[in-house]
Amino acid sequence: MKKKDAILKVATVLFANKGFVDTSGQELSRLTGAAEGTIFYHFKNKEGLLLAILEKTREEIVEQFEQFFENRPFKSGMEMVEEVVSFHLYLAGLMEDKFLLLHRHFLYKFSESNPEFRENLEAIYNCLVDIFEEAIAAGQEDGSITKELHPRKTALILFTMVDGLIRFKNYNLYDAGALFNELMNTCRRMLQAN
Repeated sequence: MKKKDAILKVATVLFANKGFVDTSGQELSRLTGAAEGTIFYHFKNKEGLLLAILEKTREEIVEQFEQFFENRPFKSGMEMVEEVVSFHLYLAGLMEDKFLLLHRHFLYKFSESNPEFRENLEAIYNCLVDIFEEAIAAGQEDGSITKELHPRKTALILFTMVDGLIRFKNYNLYDAGALFNELMNTCRRMLQAN
């Protein structure tokens, strides 16, 4: 693993679990074996490092979903929605630290004053919501999902439900796995054409 990749990996875990302020350059240096100067040569400062993590997270999410969709036929848009929900939850477990980081408040504070943070957060969430919207539109096209729903708004609602379940899991607030079947049933009831 390249030193730069190792720095990104360790910083992701630290930022996700400890927060931005409580993660020091010294700790990053100690855990990666890279001198602080090397870390900040690659990323300029901690904000630059966090921004690089967001960019890499977006790339990984897109890549994972592209692989998921590759050569995968769906019988209907409804089936596609169900598969997208399931895969999104799986991906949140696979990329647990990155999804935990996406739920940290400091990212949203940065995005209020830094357009690069806002653009990256929006890109991550838009890519996920776009996938839900695509599945809903496919279902409306094939008749498995009611045409009465606005695809984008419905995609945002579905995404919010799934993301809420991921938050429960990440913060150990509730056994998210116990809600999976009910989440799927709720999605079907909400989307089904009469």
